[in-house]
Amino acid sequence: MGLVSDSQKDGRGGGGGNDFLGLKSLVRRKQVDSVHTKTSSGGHQLAKELSVSHLIAIVAREHSGPALAFSFLIAGIAAALSAFCYAELASRCPSAGSAYHYSYICVGEGLAWLIGWALILEYTIGGSAVARGISPNLALLFGGADSLPGFLARHYIPGLNLVVDPCAAILVFVVTGLLCVGIKESTLVQSIVTTANIFAMIFVIIAGGYLGFKSGWPGYELPVGYFPFGVDGMLAGASTVFFAFIGFDSVASTAEEVKSPQRDLPLGIGAALSICCMLYMLVSSVIVGLVPYYAMDPDTPISSAFASHGVQWAAYVITIGAFTALCSTLMGSLLPQPRILMAMARDGLLPSFFSEVNKHTQVPVKSTLVTGIVAAALAFFMDVEQLAGMVSVGTLLAFTMVAISVLILRYVPPDSVPLPSSFQLAIDSVSLRYGNSTPDYDVENSKDHIGTSGDNTPLLPGKGEATVRYPLIAKEAAQVLLNEGNRRKIAGWTIMLTCVGALVLASAASTVDLPSSFRFSLCGAGGVLLLSGLIVLTSIDQDDARHTFGHTGGFICPFVPLLPIACILINVYLLINLGAATWTRVSIWLLVGVFVYAFYGRTHSSLVDAVYVPAAHVDEIYQSSANSLA
Repeated sequence: MGLVSDSQKDGRGGGGGNDFLGLKSLVRRKQVDSVHTKTSSGGHQLAKELSVSHLIAIVAREHSGPALAFSFLIAGIAAALSAFCYAELASRCPSAGSAYHYSYICVGEGLAWLIGWALILEYTIGGSAVARGISPNLALLFGGADSLPGFLARHYIPGLNLVVDPCAAILVFVVTGLLCVGIKESTLVQSIVTTANIFAMIFVIIAGGYLGFKSGWPGYELPVGYFPFGVDGMLAGASTVFFAFIGFDSVASTAEEVKSPQRDLPLGIGAALSICCMLYMLVSSVIVGLVPYYAMDPDTPISSAFASHGVQWAAYVITIGAFTALCSTLMGSLLPQPRILMAMARDGLLPSFFSEVNKHTQVPVKSTLVTGIVAAALAFFMDVEQLAGMVSVGTLLAFTMVAISVLILRYVPPDSVPLPSSFQLAIDSVSLRYGNSTPDYDVENSKDHIGTSGDNTPLLPGKGEATVRYPLIAKEAAQVLLNEGNRRKIAGWTIMLTCVGALVLASAASTVDLPSSFRFSLCGAGGVLLLSGLIVLTSIDQDDARHTFGHTGGFICPFVPLLPIACILINVYLLINLGAATWTRVSIWLLVGVFVYAFYGRTHSSLVDAVYVPAAHVDEIYQSSANSLA
């Protein structure tokens, strides 16, 4: 087994005897999907057919006030930094799963599982929260809050202190059915609805601006000033509205269904972010100017703002626009969720039930149905205000991990990849071809000591031969390997300490209750770690393997390492500002995920029996396997 990595023998491949309590399974990483893996995996693939207003009232009332536009701006800047990172990873690793998929490849199985588990919560609750906002807007079209038919209207259950919403649940089922028809058909409907939504938002901006200038912008004439909740409130608002920028994460989750991912994914991500940020800021600026933040209707903020100025006819236009906007957002929330489940099931971390793709629609129908049922149940029972803070956690965690993945990809990309144990014969064949059958072969040496020329002779001699016949070559090669190994260790530790510095700095800056001296000391320590990490990573060379990692020829994230580090710092700060109550609820969900992984995912992972081989020779091993089958 000359090509087998040491990581396989020490347990990272899943079967090592030294895997104490199974902890090494947390760092095992999977391979970037390629034409080989998609061909050999069997089953059906997703169809390649593809070439956001309700949080405004909640955030304005509870956090930002008239400074809501700044909350959107800050969230938009943080999202923009993440978008650059997403664009590179999405074009290099164009497969379903978005941040979960990237984390699994670059970081390891344990963190990837938590990211995927958090995304499940985010998309499901996001869809439910959006669905709860549709029925009040629909009621306005029928003449008022109590005008809906009895089977659609909200009902209060005194014994349980619940307000159930049948309309929200029904709408979730309708959208779920549409998503089951096919990605091309559901995307066509979503495009039509989104176009109507954009025209409605433009109407809000123009008509609302006219009313604002006519009435003197009463929402901005407040004795408490423009920041009634202070800068901290504005930042907390930015954390909450961050979910509004989930659009490009949804784009990334459909990567497997994009015809030209290297070109179209970065364009789609950039367009989604730019349009969202511009429209959100303009609409929020208009609405908080028309009505004082404390007087906003939390269910129908936009239409009620126009109605309060006597423009009832415009309220109907806005209501239609809000209805289409929420329907579009509902589709956008439910679309990625089945693909996350499918990606996790493909990797063995969830039951194979979720990975099945329908032969005719080429859509993960079973995963879509499960997502729809759970989202409908939450939309029927839970209140929007209970859900709003939770939807941003998964987004921010995913964005943080994507930025970390870009640093890993550039400085310490995986130098060994897992192959199924069924490829063992092909691995042995390639090993013998190089005349190196030593079972203790080091994978990190493989990149420099194994290779073929046109006549299939080794480009460099074997270890023993090099030492006897070519001592100078052996010494020089050993020095190169030593320098490269040291560079990777320095880069790896620096990335980890930079993340620790970002966490310490963001935590200290957010915790205003700490004594000033202790708080400033923590800020200083975190700042030193962060700045030192930036300097070190800027000074050392990036790994040459980044040029051939994954699918090449796509978007390259600029300003590395500055941009990813800034992204990590901002996202961690926004995460901490979500509040203790939100983190308590999310922590319960993540704890459940830990138990699911420990008792199912860890032992059923597709990497349990994987054999790790040098990344440079994967294609050759696949070719050898294909030739033997032929």
